[in-house]
Amino acid sequence: MNSKNIFGGIMSERQGVHSTDAFVVLKFGGSSVSSKETWDCIFDILTQRSKDFRPFVVCSALSGISDSLERLAARSAGGNDYHELLEYIVQRHRDVADSLGVDFDSVIGSLLSDLEKMSHGAALINEVSPRLWARFLSAGEMLSTKLGAAYLQRRGLDTLWLDAREILYAEPENDASRSYLSARCNYDNRPALQKELRNTSHQIFLTQGFLGSNVKGETVLLGRGGSDTSAAYFSSILQAVRLEIWSDVPGMFTANPKQIPSSRLLKILDYDEAQEMATTGAKALHPRCIAPVRESEIPLHLYSTKAPSIDGTKIIRQAEGAAGLKGISVKKGVYLVSMSTVGMWQQVGFLANVFA
Repeated sequence: MNSKNIFGGIMSERQGVHSTDAFVVLKFGGSSVSSKETWDCIFDILTQRSKDFRPFVVCSALSGISDSLERLAARSAGGNDYHELLEYIVQRHRDVADSLGVDFDSVIGSLLSDLEKMSHGAALINEVSPRLWARFLSAGEMLSTKLGAAYLQRRGLDTLWLDAREILYAEPENDASRSYLSARCNYDNRPALQKELRNTSHQIFLTQGFLGSNVKGETVLLGRGGSDTSAAYFSSILQAVRLEIWSDVPGMFTANPKQIPSSRLLKILDYDEAQEMATTGAKALHPRCIAPVRESEIPLHLYSTKAPSIDGTKIIRQAEGAAGLKGISVKKGVYLVSMSTVGMWQQVGFLANVFA
């Protein structure tokens, strides 16, 4: 791995910060935490980062597990046999634990036991409330981060596992479903937390994406794809020197490379450009993660765990000197209704009548 490429320029990005007390937030997606090979890559990245900074690591669930947990909750609530699906989830994590050399039962046995109890309870009452749904889906990140922390510790990295629900607090919502399944969290600068983490003996912190808690201490979710947003929240809370999002692609391209092989990797974008591209179809980045880093002016970098030597996309406040035309994105399933009539002129409630 070319560590110069993946680490270059960090010291000059936020006022020349260079200190083992400064935080770097790194988010690893599902494809990056699903195998021994990718965890070895994460180990190398964190070994490099921890020489000069305190890495704060945010992880997604294993690839495909969130979808499986959704199906598990739905099958349980429908009174259908859920045991085969539950066993699949258990076996996926057992395979990863075995490949990492981590003791399955002691590290995640109790979490999987809780998942089985939730499935049995939902099947008994034929119902999964938004609150219980959030607990079902939170299991994926809890399991992956427990395995990851145990592996990094076994490899000799001084890693502290943290519960994201004790850091990210959801803002109040009137809608019950939204409050549990698509929460928004406060991301104000939190010096007390920064001091608390710096005063620990640990160099690396590892926690979950996608999760938070409400005022009652209950688990809430940040919506699908919320791990990017979680990482941005943590970056702002910790005033990190930068946020790195690692996935299976090295950044944003001028077009979807799966559809247009000749598309080029975009080296630099400003926050507004990245926001627009993410909103209109670019899947390398969740659109909700831009606001927290933009407000704190935290540089955001996109990298690939499959090709860590590639210097990916850098997103900052001003991308001077870059090309004017950045890319083409596609959003499917969108309908356009065009209306032209004199009946709408100064007519109160016209659109309400149309949509009705």
